[in-house]
Amino acid sequence: MEPRTVEASRSILVKWMGPTDANSAGFVHGGTVMKLCDEVAGLAAIRHCRLRVVTAAMDRMTFLLPIHVGELLTLKASVNAAWRTSLEVGVRVEAEDPRTGDVRHTNTAYLTMVALDEHGRPAPVPPLASSGAEEERREREAQLRRSNRLAEREEIRRRRERAGEEA
Repeated sequence: MEPRTVEASRSILVKWMGPTDANSAGFVHGGTVMKLCDEVAGLAAIRHCRLRVVTAAMDRMTFLLPIHVGELLTLKASVNAAWRTSLEVGVRVEAEDPRTGDVRHTNTAYLTMVALDEHGRPAPVPPLASSGAEEERREREAQLRRSNRLAEREEIRRRRERAGEEA
């Protein structure tokens, strides 16, 4: 399978945040932002794999600043790392005040997506061809997050076994 570049997966989603996206304080619901992150991550994963994908996990979602009703939300996604049947997609979220043009980085998310074959079973994904210092850094950090997830899962399994609990 031929490696694919990070650039080939880049996806951008832009959405105006209206009253139905917000709480009574005028801030956009975190769940609304999470859903949009999931959508744009799925687009990036599909572009990389050229297969259907499903979300396996949202590893981390860090909210740095609030998003207000009336702002434009721009979500930028690309593949950070690819493994056998899964890949990590990073999403950067920016809010723009359309009246002033001011743009703020509001949050970042990391999602693990799994590629599916025509029968709905996990399918192999193309390797990622990272180039340049920034893409290589993002891939290293994705590898670290994956190692941490797998180690945590194994530790939980071991502790449950020792306690005689079921998964």
